[in-house]
Amino acid sequence: MFTKSAKENYMKLAFEQAELAQKQDEVPIGAVVVDSNGAVIGHGYNRRELDQNALKHAEMLAISEACQNLSTWRLEHCSIFVTLEPCPMCSGAIINSRIENVFYAAHDRKAGAAGSVVDLFKVPQFNHHRGLSGSVRAEICNATPELFRAIRARKKTKVVCK
Repeated sequence: MFTKSAKENYMKLAFEQAELAQKQDEVPIGAVVVDSNGAVIGHGYNRRELDQNALKHAEMLAISEACQNLSTWRLEHCSIFVTLEPCPMCSGAIINSRIENVFYAAHDRKAGAAGSVVDLFKVPQFNHHRGLSGSVRAEICNATPELFRAIRARKKTKVVCK
């Protein structure tokens, strides 16, 4: 379906979203949803801290925008490109929105639900299964753990007053 070059280009767009998150002291995760014609129909980056909302993951925002742009919750002929392996919540949203293919760059050994910790995409009882591909542009992700450590360190030094 996608050439190697196309996958790398879409992942680059996801990384551009992650950079927007990083500039705002968010966890640098970005995502894009692509339709069957190759058009980007949804994009997002983590906004949990900005919006103080646990649901504001990059994938959730990209899926929401794609649904709005297509006027349907069924994204059957779409693919998602995300910079980090989806967590359980985002994996559930991907499964429930019927996204056909999932491409991610880095494994998430703490919360990954596409094989690192658990693999929700292989649960046989779910009636919708998708293609799954990890390590797209993995070479870019070598710095990702350092980014997470730096963000956590900054957050620990901040004092929150109410």
